[in-house]
Amino acid sequence: MGVCAFLLPRLPVEEQTVSSAAIEKRHQAEGFRAGPYIPTKGDVPTIGYGSTVYEDGTRVTLADPPITRERAVQIARAHTSKAERMFRASIPGVELYPGEYDLFVDFIYQFGINTWNKGSLPRLLKAGNYTAACQKLLEYRFQDGRDCSLSRNWGPRGCRGVWLRQQERHSDCMALQGAA
Repeated sequence: MGVCAFLLPRLPVEEQTVSSAAIEKRHQAEGFRAGPYIPTKGDVPTIGYGSTVYEDGTRVTLADPPITRERAVQIARAHTSKAERMFRASIPGVELYPGEYDLFVDFIYQFGINTWNKGSLPRLLKAGNYTAACQKLLEYRFQDGRDCSLSRNWGPRGCRGVWLRQQERHSDCMALQGAA
């Protein structure tokens, strides 16, 4: 994802779409679960590849029936498309490397558009302050009031995965800035 970005210029977000490599990476990070479950303490019901809602916006519930991998991919695609539309609308005209585009859309997939819009990431990207936006990613390490960077919060139903994904996003983002 990162190396190829240096061969391409930054492009307006309106001209981009999430890469298949980024989708596969997310599927690996989320893992597949056929039945609904709550991934971490204080989280919401999730199914498939980390989806919390179906295509029509209906929230996943613990009473929902299991789904197939194929169905999980359909739901994840719809979730990704929605995240992309909201992402593009939040930073119109901003130019990003494809790898930056991928990781910020993945952020919205995991944390939601409300968290994105309430934070400083859109403002930093609109200002062209890419390195500061990368650094800011490490601040999104909390889940249900717990600091996911602390090992005491990594036990069963803990939030270690939240922190690991943020560290990976930060590392990938900084590599795209030539600072890793």
